[in-house]
Amino acid sequence: MKKMLSTSSLAKKHSISAKELFGYFAKNGFIEKRDGSWLLSDKGKAIGGEYRESKQYGKYIVWPENIQLDLGVNEKFLSATAIGKHFSLSANKMNFILSEIGWIEKGLKGWKVTIQGEKQGGVQAEDPRSGIPFVRWPEKILESKTLLETISQVKGTQENTQDKENPSQKVDFREKFEAKHRSADGHFVRSKAEMLIDNWLYMAEIVHAYERKLPIEEDVYSDFYIPTGKVYIEYWGYENDEKYLARKKKKIEIYKKYGFNLIELNDKDVQNLDDVLPRMLLKYGVQAY
Repeated sequence: MKKMLSTSSLAKKHSISAKELFGYFAKNGFIEKRDGSWLLSDKGKAIGGEYRESKQYGKYIVWPENIQLDLGVNEKFLSATAIGKHFSLSANKMNFILSEIGWIEKGLKGWKVTIQGEKQGGVQAEDPRSGIPFVRWPEKILESKTLLETISQVKGTQENTQDKENPSQKVDFREKFEAKHRSADGHFVRSKAEMLIDNWLYMAEIVHAYERKLPIEEDVYSDFYIPTGKVYIEYWGYENDEKYLARKKKKIEIYKKYGFNLIELNDKDVQNLDDVLPRMLLKYGVQAY
């Protein structure tokens, strides 16, 4: 007697989400949804689909365990292990890199894809034996500019590619705002206000990066980045400079476009960091002191 599996169990067997498999069956006309319930079509019955009933779940659909599925995925999907192997990194290191750029997040067990990760083609899956969640990625992820830059940073092989598309603008910015203020943790920052922010984060024992590139294709850099909570901090000065205000507006639009966690500080906030920052950081799960 052939073994039959529910759609959810069959999805686990193929390391895809139940939602993805239901979508595949519906797209190919094997099932259809009526009044909130999935029903077998004649086409679905022809490939072995049947109904079962239980006291707990009511009427549901089952499929032959050995059913041949052409999931229509022309592109190969990779696990973190496979991606890590490609870049000579461990699966654990690869997952932490994917988490650092905001494409996955740590669950109680395993990893869950984020909204940003889904935009990169990430698909939530589960280990069929343990049920531990993980994420599969389309092979094109190996060519992602954001991923390649982050891996280069981790390996220490990154070249200075900052603002190659408009180098004259970047040089002008660098010359005008030279990073000559040294903060307590050794960072060289571009203003006294940024030095005060950096010192505050350092004294609060909050791990942070200065001028961290946003994990997007555009060449945009934050003033500060806090890995815990995936929080970006921008200090806005020079409010009377039209070019600066235009740059500020464009930058805020990018933060909103990608849904990044952003804390905005002005001169008044910098004078009251002990009151302002703990409250703002707590909103994103970062506790100070």
